[in-house]
Amino acid sequence: MLPSVPPLLRCRRLAGVLFLLLPAVPSALLAGACSYLDSDSPASRQAAGMLARMTLEEKAGQMMQVDSSAPGAARDVAALGLGSVLSGGGSNPEAGNSPEAWANYASTFKNEALRTRLRIPLLYGIDAVHGHNNVAGAVIFPQNIGLGATRNPALVERAARVTAEEMAATGIFWDFAPCVAVTRDERWGRTYESFGESSELVAEMGAACVRGLQGERLSAPTSVLACAKHFAADGGTWRGKDQGNARITEAELRRIHFPGYEAAIQAGVGSIMVSYSSWNGVKMHGNRHLLTDVLKGELGFRGFLVSDWAAIDQLPGNYRSDIREAINAGLDMIMLPSGLGKKNNYRDFQKYLLALVRSGEIPMSRINDAVRRILTVKYAMALGKRPDTPSKEALSRVGSANHRAVARQCVRESLVLLKNTGALPLRKTGGKILVAGRAANDLSRQCGGWTIDWQGTQADQIRGGTTILDGIRNAAGNRAVDYSPVGKRLPKDAEVAVVVIGESPYAEFFGDQSNLRLNRVERITIERCRKAGLPVVLVIVSGRPLIMTKELAECSAAVAAWLPGTEGAGVSDVLFGDYAPVGKLPISWPRSMRQIPVNAGDANYQPLFPYGFGLSYR
Repeated sequence: MLPSVPPLLRCRRLAGVLFLLLPAVPSALLAGACSYLDSDSPASRQAAGMLARMTLEEKAGQMMQVDSSAPGAARDVAALGLGSVLSGGGSNPEAGNSPEAWANYASTFKNEALRTRLRIPLLYGIDAVHGHNNVAGAVIFPQNIGLGATRNPALVERAARVTAEEMAATGIFWDFAPCVAVTRDERWGRTYESFGESSELVAEMGAACVRGLQGERLSAPTSVLACAKHFAADGGTWRGKDQGNARITEAELRRIHFPGYEAAIQAGVGSIMVSYSSWNGVKMHGNRHLLTDVLKGELGFRGFLVSDWAAIDQLPGNYRSDIREAINAGLDMIMLPSGLGKKNNYRDFQKYLLALVRSGEIPMSRINDAVRRILTVKYAMALGKRPDTPSKEALSRVGSANHRAVARQCVRESLVLLKNTGALPLRKTGGKILVAGRAANDLSRQCGGWTIDWQGTQADQIRGGTTILDGIRNAAGNRAVDYSPVGKRLPKDAEVAVVVIGESPYAEFFGDQSNLRLNRVERITIERCRKAGLPVVLVIVSGRPLIMTKELAECSAAVAAWLPGTEGAGVSDVLFGDYAPVGKLPISWPRSMRQIPVNAGDANYQPLFPYGFGLSYR
């Protein structure tokens, strides 16, 4: 008996135990054992009642998701009965990027939905992938690759809970997270969005994130809907090409890329986003076998499937046939970001969808199944009972000290000590410390992509953060600290150089790289400090391992800090020994580009640092 544990959480814990102890048990049995999406749940019964009252046009509206910046989007929520709106990266309120502006912005769209005949609540979605990262002043957590390095699912769940609370404060209740991709090639531009190269690690961390976002009850005021993405094998494409083709067997697909989704389903995830990518030449958005037969059938997923950004446009054929293929394959909601350079718009989608149903090319049973799934999730979330305007108290907690403390702990535990010949931890007494490197004093580099804007933003757009340089200055005690961005101005009395180097922000295919060699400016900065005779402590700020074998061999110590987010003081906490490094590599660190891709279990596995590597001070 567990009388103090809420029934849903009790079931989730039981499912998790069974998943670990009895992996042969069909996941459909575990997922359906006590799901809030069961056919006899109150939400399902409510959805069935509403479905019986709906016209075809109203059903089509529920299957459409439009970007908030599309011309006339707010008006069309009521006019077309749109079921969902999203804010893509950069689709920010015109009134300004503040928590209050976001709350008012979301309310505008949600109130329009209440003007429709059936008053079905609107579901507003956003990519809050490392904190509520579109909102200035919100806490920005380490990107997933850093969270994977913590090996601490309880901490990841706490981070997701903070994200949910900050989202709910702004009136947004659907998070396009977690990304449960298993990254198998460091050249992939979304490597940092993955928890790592191990399906077991991804499954554990992804499930923790789902629990943190959705809470003990999906209907709770601060719970938000999670969305596992991107189904499936987006991290396993050939040569790491984003939106590319995974050339793998079904056995490999299932063994490596399915466990994250199975764990998310068992944790109760209510939505799953489908990948742009292909599997052996077939686009996932048109793969009925995987979406309907396997995901909804075999794996027992009872939530709804949403497409990626205009992704059905990539299917072969014209827009009409794209819609037919995607819906018949099993897509339930289609993301339609028209008005942002896309030739196809949501009005055309509605016109074609209605015609396809009336001609019998899309069965009404498929439409009913899609809308039933969407409505069931909406009623399980109790969207209609949530306050129209978030409270001032809730808004005041966005970016609060307590929330930043959780992020700072995530930073501390994400750092991986790669090398140490005695240079670390730094002393708080003694001579001058030289800090060099452009990433030392740049919040945009610390946070990376998906921060304020899709590809990242300028540092001055990120509010409330602490740079790594500021963290070092605050932690250095009575030691003087000098800063030289590229190592040109070197104080003669410095005793040690902390060189913070890495990558500029990027996201998705803009980050695809055929050469991961450390760039020339960063190499020169390191070399200047080394030639000055200083022991060099490297802090690597990057979304993936970089090829820097020579530089690592010549430094005195090296720390992989990944993309730590706004709380740079978490880095200095470890550099000065207030906390010992505990992070372990979530991804193998290659010696050279010739070695990529390299993953634990390869026949000839000889990376520079293996998966799971990580030193400590003890």
